[in-house]
Amino acid sequence: MEFPFTLNQLRYFSEVAHHESMRIAAEELHVSQSAVSTAIAQLERGLRVQLFIRHPNRSVTLSSAGRQFAARTRAFLEGASALSEEGSLLGGTLSGALTVGVYAPIAPFRFPRVLTTFEEQHPGVDVDLIAGDLEVVRGALTSGACEVALMYAHGLGSEFETRVLERVRPHVFVPADHPAAGSDSVRLADFADEPFIQLDLPYSRDYYDQLFRLVGVAPHVRYRFNDYETVRSFAAMGHGYALLNQHPTPATYSGAHLVALPIQDELPGIEVVVVRPAHMRLTRRAEAFIRACEVHYLPPAD
Repeated sequence: MEFPFTLNQLRYFSEVAHHESMRIAAEELHVSQSAVSTAIAQLERGLRVQLFIRHPNRSVTLSSAGRQFAARTRAFLEGASALSEEGSLLGGTLSGALTVGVYAPIAPFRFPRVLTTFEEQHPGVDVDLIAGDLEVVRGALTSGACEVALMYAHGLGSEFETRVLERVRPHVFVPADHPAAGSDSVRLADFADEPFIQLDLPYSRDYYDQLFRLVGVAPHVRYRFNDYETVRSFAAMGHGYALLNQHPTPATYSGAHLVALPIQDELPGIEVVVVRPAHMRLTRRAEAFIRACEVHYLPPAD
């Protein structure tokens, strides 16, 4: 039986349908835009239907027939991926592609070791990464751009399944010459009159605002940054104190050193989780990646 399409044409169509842009689809697929355009034109000719409506600004939107075809295409490609994976397992190895999301501020810590362990155990798997803030990673999971992600458990509803890997408590960060730098622990109220350097990222800012509300403190925000290391460097140079959960090293990019102070107040920590969409069946590749995360986060069983 002959089919009026190829697997590559379906992959290209699915990517264009997701982004509503042949240019962005070509970038994601690492092919030329002309290759994507040609594949879509051939697919429409083979099916004898117009799948996209072309606009003067070069964007595209799905036609009515295209929307129906896109829903069936996603299921077909998922089935083809599962079949490919099952075939590779007959040879005793994992192969194929796996896209993983990671929350950028925690990417420098244990994630490189997780990835090294996974690649050593499964060299046949081609891993691609999507790094960004929590909104970017959450969106990638929702859209299917990535299958699994390592992130904080913020903004996740019932449409996701999570595995808690670690709970990280908040600390106050001050420069090494700060009067409180030698303290065993502090309270947030101790810093109520000092300038605050805020990590200004989606969901993270809400979490830190919640901590201040719990202790009845209104912080005097001096600077807001969306980069973790910039917050650390400004705090280390004495521009204000910071409130963060991860503490990689006392040294900062500025050359100054930072001191992490435990907080006496009873405040909730942040859960580091590995996440997947609840409605999607995990591939063996994704299951293996989750196991690699557990190796580097969870304590060994007694």
